[in-house]
Amino acid sequence: MLDIFQYGFMQNALVVSFFIAILCPCIGIFLVLRRYSMIGDALSHASLAGVAIGLLSGGSPVIGAFAFTSACGALIEFLRIYFKKFTDLLLTIILALSVGIAITIISSGRLHANADSFLFGSILTVSAFDMVSILVLSIASVAVLVLLYNQMIYIAYDEDAARIAGVRVRLINYVFSILVASAISVSIRVVGVLVLSSMIALPVATALQLRLGFRRTLLFSVLFSVVDILTGLYASYQLNVAPGGFTALVSVALLLAVMLAKRLWLLFRLRKRPRAHTDGR
Repeated sequence: MLDIFQYGFMQNALVVSFFIAILCPCIGIFLVLRRYSMIGDALSHASLAGVAIGLLSGGSPVIGAFAFTSACGALIEFLRIYFKKFTDLLLTIILALSVGIAITIISSGRLHANADSFLFGSILTVSAFDMVSILVLSIASVAVLVLLYNQMIYIAYDEDAARIAGVRVRLINYVFSILVASAISVSIRVVGVLVLSSMIALPVATALQLRLGFRRTLLFSVLFSVVDILTGLYASYQLNVAPGGFTALVSVALLLAVMLAKRLWLLFRLRKRPRAHTDGR
């Protein structure tokens, strides 16, 4: 197994995957608790427009994805004021804007690079510059998460109470949208746009099955994410398939395995429970 990591592109992909495995569930747990997982899905599709803009301008597609997705995240937060009762419309607006831009640029024939690898993920496309960009974005995002940890937990459980308590909810929501954009932009190289939301939500969904406290749920989310991505990375290389799709399959399989193990454990405990004796017999 370790023989494949002697190649430079696999070493780059391994480093990037490790940081993705840490960052995505750290962002995802707040999205899931706030029931915003579909917003993460919408922003992951929006990143394709950022990739197209980055390729068209001759710059880094990762930086392009980060900039455009950050703008879309801020736009969602801004539009929440006008669509308080119809928040699902925000996703339609963002998808229409971003997918329209992406299709227009890609179909124009002006791109000098293939954008397909960003749809499905590719190990071969992770360059040294991309790796440095991803490391910087990941470290900065984790640092901001640590700094705003208590406030973000408060907002995740009760946004109105947090606002009454003096937490700057609006500002932190804008910052959080940038963190989501960071998690998405660092992941598109390996995971791909189409299944990126699975790496944000599924490890968290798996950890939630254990019914632990917030911190232990977060730690198990990272653990499951590492297993998902590294297994998907290795298996996709061996099977010669796109890593994004196979990683999503591994994530679903691990979720089902944990749910089955939890069910079997509950049945085992019920059988081991001593039966009540009937008095007078």
